[in-house]
Amino acid sequence: MNKFNVTTRKLEQKEVLKIIKRIVIVSIGVYIFLLLFTHFFLERIILWPRKLSQEVPSLSIQQGCIENIELKMKDGTIIRGWFIKKIKSEKMNLLIYFGANAEELSSVISKMANIDEWSVALINYRGYGMSEGSATETTLYSDSEEIYDYFINREDINKSNIVVMGRSIGTGVATYLAEKRKISAVILVSPYDNLPNLVQNKCLIVPANLILPHKYDSIGRAPSIEQPLLILTGSEDGLIPIGHSKRLKEAWGGKVFYEELFGESHNSIDDVEEYWNKIEKFLFEQESL
Repeated sequence: MNKFNVTTRKLEQKEVLKIIKRIVIVSIGVYIFLLLFTHFFLERIILWPRKLSQEVPSLSIQQGCIENIELKMKDGTIIRGWFIKKIKSEKMNLLIYFGANAEELSSVISKMANIDEWSVALINYRGYGMSEGSATETTLYSDSEEIYDYFINREDINKSNIVVMGRSIGTGVATYLAEKRKISAVILVSPYDNLPNLVQNKCLIVPANLILPHKYDSIGRAPSIEQPLLILTGSEDGLIPIGHSKRLKEAWGGKVFYEELFGESHNSIDDVEEYWNKIEKFLFEQESL
């Protein structure tokens, strides 16, 4: 091999090393960008506010009547929603519902109104429906306590029969409230254990527990909650795999009723009659205690 060929080969090796170095630097830069993006903007991705997109449906006499609710939070923000009242006695059983991340609650009024014997509070998160402001993990929690406090102080509420229900992101809110206030039971639809575990499951290279400021740590609260729990999951849920729901089930401090609806996904689970039948059965059992 002559001197020219040796020199050429060395130059080629240097060029290859330069290319590899550039690739490594770009890859590190992209990774750091993804970490920063996840840290600062994930909550905006999680919470998708929806404005009121339809007229509030009217209800039949059997379904109950709707009371418009407007609550002023301690920081002055006004949140709004509805109270479906089943006035069959002097005191009403109360179900407080916390929705999914893109769920504006006027969309569930007709379905919720079909639940027998239970009045339902549907108060939109900040920025959703006609509620003011912007929702964060902190405001979701603090607002849930103020919603509860408003209803517990009403003379027409049966204080011994208050159940909290959450769906998807709302399961974290319902779990938080169950730990902080006196309630009789909990219903969680498509629940997660905590947000870092969920993100880690979706993206293995992201150290989610280290970079996420918002934990939605239901599994950390679960052991201290002794009230009975109904979990409803869809066997085909690709957004919140059922393994996360099962981990929460194992950590819960009270009795758990776990129901997996075969063939249902994250978004289709409430479209089947079986879903509503299981909720009504669970509520009836709590009322009978």
